Amino acid sequence: MTRLPEEIALAEAIAAIAPSGVRIGCRMIRDGDEAHLLPGEAHSLPARQPGMRRASGAARWIAHGLLAELGVGDVAILRTPTGAPVWPDGITGSLAHDDDMAVAAVAPIGDIASLGIDVEPAQPLPDDTLALVTTPADRTDAADRHLAGRILFAAKEAVYKAVYPLDREVLGYEDITVDLNAGQATTKTGRKARLVYCAAPRVVVLAFVDGDGV
Repeated sequence: MTRLPEEIALAEAIAAIAPSGVRIGCRMIRDGDEAHLLPGEAHSLPARQPGMRRASGAARWIAHGLLAELGVGDVAILRTPTGAPVWPDGITGSLAHDDDMAVAAVAPIGDIASLGIDVEPAQPLPDDTLALVTTPADRTDAADRHLAGRILFAAKEAVYKAVYPLDREVLGYEDITVDLNAGQATTKTGRKARLVYCAAPRVVVLAFVDGDGV
């Protein structure tokens, strides 16, 4: 498969931010990517529009490759009724996509207890969405001011994905406080997650909870 320039650029950017032990990858969503879904995966996905199935196929194609690097092969990444992916025992992972790009991250459970990822276009977040996402306690001074809202949004999405498997609690944006200056986030339950991100060629945020659960 010929890699596209944006795939190469984003792959380099996310490799630079990935913590030790985390494998991360990306793929531009292509026509026919739904064919990468394993039979069990396709069955676990609700009947959705073809574009969503293509995106899910692209994200799982990445994840299958990352799992193979860990010695885990031919494992279907099923979708639960809550929408969360089911990972093999001993593995934590996360999937995400925007309209054009899919990303995935996996890691053995150990130093990292759980992780979450999100990808967004590198564009300012609309004001109405920003108003829903932001709380007075959020700190985004360290981020590019044009993209700070988008990074904040992606961070809260990634944090939710990282903490939900541990706490099984539904959180709103107001329940997650993000400090991009310190590279961390805290939920209303006191759960802490660390954050790393890139802002070009797309915004990608990886949130992860340390193995000590703090």
